[in-house]
Amino acid sequence: MNRRSPVVVPGRRLHYLPMLMSIPNLQLAHRRDAAAIASMSRRFIESGLEPSWTTERVERAILHADSTVLTARTGRELVGFAIMQFGDSTAHLNLLAVATGLRRAGIGRSLMTWLEDSARVAGTFMIRLECRQSNQGAVRFYRAVGYRETGVIPRYYQGREDAVRMERDLRAAHLASD
Repeated sequence: MNRRSPVVVPGRRLHYLPMLMSIPNLQLAHRRDAAAIASMSRRFIESGLEPSWTTERVERAILHADSTVLTARTGRELVGFAIMQFGDSTAHLNLLAVATGLRRAGIGRSLMTWLEDSARVAGTFMIRLECRQSNQGAVRFYRAVGYRETGVIPRYYQGREDAVRMERDLRAAHLASD
């Protein structure tokens, strides 16, 4: 599915980044995607916890008018997904995952850009999320795409693990890019 492509940075060691055979296609999820999304959530997000994003819960999100469940595919293979809940003035990113071998290839950033553009169109400018404090890769990713930490929630995940709460004001992001 993917190859590793060398990236040369002067003065630094040679790095290998995943190179996709094809650009992932982003599309809204269908009910038939619910089991695969729930499986990815168990493997990449809820590992070590009791799964809370069951196939049924993902299916409800797919069918709910105020939720967007977005998939990333290369060919027929699901390589990433995101679930966002929209409110009147804020949106909440519930889940985002990318297959391990394809991380740092722009898929997560593409999913976030699509969701943020949708939020702007809907007139929703504040996006909030939580991620496991132990998942420093996720914390770094969200910082890199413009989210800031607003606090830590003790024992947020099933009373066992702390969460980092983060948010992004899309109005500020828009003004900064002008």
